Amino acid sequence: MEEPGQKFKRAREGLNLRYRDVEVYSQRIREKHGNEDFVIALSRLSDIENKGTVPSIYKLYSLCAIYGLNILDVLDWYGVNVTRLAADAATLEVPNTHPIDFTTAGHGDIQVPLALDPGLDLRKTTYVSRLIQRWGKLPLMLLEGLDLKNRRYAFIGSEDWSMYPILLPGALIMVDETKKKVVQGGWNNEYERPIYFLEHEGGYACGWCSISDRNLILQPHPSSTVPPSVYPVEAVDVIGQVIGVAMQLDVEPRRTRS
Repeated sequence: MEEPGQKFKRAREGLNLRYRDVEVYSQRIREKHGNEDFVIALSRLSDIENKGTVPSIYKLYSLCAIYGLNILDVLDWYGVNVTRLAADAATLEVPNTHPIDFTTAGHGDIQVPLALDPGLDLRKTTYVSRLIQRWGKLPLMLLEGLDLKNRRYAFIGSEDWSMYPILLPGALIMVDETKKKVVQGGWNNEYERPIYFLEHEGGYACGWCSISDRNLILQPHPSSTVPPSVYPVEAVDVIGQVIGVAMQLDVEPRRTRS
């Protein structure tokens, strides 16, 4: 298998560039950004190509700019597949609720079923895994379920029980940024009541909201036994309304609740 250094060498030779040329071009990048770390000295370029030296993030940037390479592809040369960020994030039980960024995921592929049993009736509860005929890879951006342009996504922290049992710890939520205004009424039950994802000075939170006397009241689900929180309206950024959720149902029950 061709090593990353050899790939860089092949890219350089394909452009008919000498070591000195690369150094000069990297100096121009240094001048533009005012950072000496972007410069690639002749000896360092030789080490990258011939000794397997891993370039710093700055020198990696310069090499990609000079050779016209996709930096995500180059990171993959070194075993860093950026398209796996979201999947890796999903396996980590971070205690606090937080947003996630799927924007880089669109550069890669995801394994999805390309063909389903024609007898599949989506109106009925179905064991889909048994009906999948073939799996293949499609660009992640083609998945209609992930609207990376108009939606935002976040994880409910593994220790965040505030909306239990509607939203379980570890749930992946979809947030509609166009629905920032807190609705004060109009629902018939707790499942119809809008849930909002917001940012405050202590981090991120998810829950029902109401506004009173220029204060935003974050109301957790009563079953969670988590107390409500009150923030000045101007100190809170309502990111949007939760409009979708994906979660496991086998979350280990919390032993103690405060």
